[in-house]
Amino acid sequence: MSYNIAIDGPAGAGKSTVAKRVAKEKRFIYVDTGAMYRAMGLYFLREGIRAEDMGQVSEKCKNVDITISYVDGEQVVFLNGENVNGLIRTEEVGNMTSACSVNPQVRKKLVELQQRLARDADVVMDGRDIGTCVLPDADVKIYLTAGSGVRAKRRYEELQAKGMECDLEQIEKDIIERDSRDMNREISPLRQAEDAVFLDSSAMSIDEVVGKILELCQ
Repeated sequence: MSYNIAIDGPAGAGKSTVAKRVAKEKRFIYVDTGAMYRAMGLYFLREGIRAEDMGQVSEKCKNVDITISYVDGEQVVFLNGENVNGLIRTEEVGNMTSACSVNPQVRKKLVELQQRLARDADVVMDGRDIGTCVLPDADVKIYLTAGSGVRAKRRYEELQAKGMECDLEQIEKDIIERDSRDMNREISPLRQAEDAVFLDSSAMSIDEVVGKILELCQ
């Protein structure tokens, strides 16, 4: 039987950083579902498809191939055979991803792949609806969050470290809008699973959050 850890929460809460660390400590496979959705968002941007054009989005996602492989211990996301790790973390891709992820066909395609991964291996998976929809029987469920100002500052510092021009106020505005979209969408909205442990990381270090999750796994 595989052992599954589900980490949900809003954009910029530190889910990916924490999930990677937990997976490394437990020697589990880290499945970054957000990266898979972002690869889909990048695909639609490249194809010139608008997120609100539901018919085109539904049709086009049937032809896309998104896979995850491990190369030298690092998770690599492949979009139609191309390594897109360095292309999927922009604000533009993030906004497109949030807008198109409400489409049932997009979610159906990616959830099937995620569930297959979790059946076959011990995984740590993070996203918006892992504990509620993708892995409802996960052994440990976490709802990780932080204030929008804290999340915006983290994102701002992350982008600045990469030498990218960015505006803190605009980043927070985007985060608040994305929260609203994610929490109010009809399909698999962002919410805390009834049996998930609530963790507010606003005043916690990464080490403290990771330690708490590892404690829960005991």
